[in-house]
Amino acid sequence: MLESTWDPGQYARFGDERARPFVDLMARVRADDPAVVVDLGCGSGELTLTLADRWPRASVIGVDHSPQMLTAAREVDALQRVGWVEGDLTDWDPASLGAIPGVVVTNAALQWVPGHLGLIDRVVGALAPGGWFAMQVPDNLDAPSHALMRQVAAGHPRAEELVPAVTRLVVERPSTYLERLAGLGCDVDVWSTTYFHVLDPEGVLGDPVLEWVRGTGLRPVLAVLTDPQALEEFLTPYRAMLHEAYPRGSAGVVLPFRRTFAVARKR
Repeated sequence: MLESTWDPGQYARFGDERARPFVDLMARVRADDPAVVVDLGCGSGELTLTLADRWPRASVIGVDHSPQMLTAAREVDALQRVGWVEGDLTDWDPASLGAIPGVVVTNAALQWVPGHLGLIDRVVGALAPGGWFAMQVPDNLDAPSHALMRQVAAGHPRAEELVPAVTRLVVERPSTYLERLAGLGCDVDVWSTTYFHVLDPEGVLGDPVLEWVRGTGLRPVLAVLTDPQALEEFLTPYRAMLHEAYPRGSAGVVLPFRRTFAVARKR
């Protein structure tokens, strides 16, 4: 998965906006009393704890590749209700749980996993009969925030390193997820939603969209450009392009953000 260091504080700057898709996703999961609940790509853990609230009798496990995120997760889990596990989803094996999961959720993580359709196969294959799999992935790789990032990377003196970094995200078509999950013997519900996030309505941030991507999509760039001058050579044109693509309006800076959801119940 992503080799760069994740920053829980930066990721949390827009916590409400990032949490809303998780809430919308889990509203479609109708499991009654699962014994084991797993959150793949649990991040800093706040959303995983809502799973422990919903199913207090379940064994809840959060898996993430980032030590920084897992440290933050353990800090917010004062009652130690969740088992926090460091693991790379690229080769994650459900057998490592030592139990049969009744619910597996992955929220805004699969886009970082090469060949993640294979991971979906393994997860659904390991589910208990009647178990639930729920996923959400950003589906905005053609949005200006990402297209401009690729454009600037291609023109940067270190383009040879940057272009692979900014083209590593992969998201399949919604129909691909639907067909894959149906073929695995599931009843499937797939949909896409475009959120119109109003960033910085108070006007206190100079570059709200840049601050948003610093927490997620820009992480591979930050991992490559550790030299401040090289980083600024990237950020200066990128910042200017973002201002033009996402102008401030009367409500604030509006960031349209499309996401794809899939909820499947194993027959």
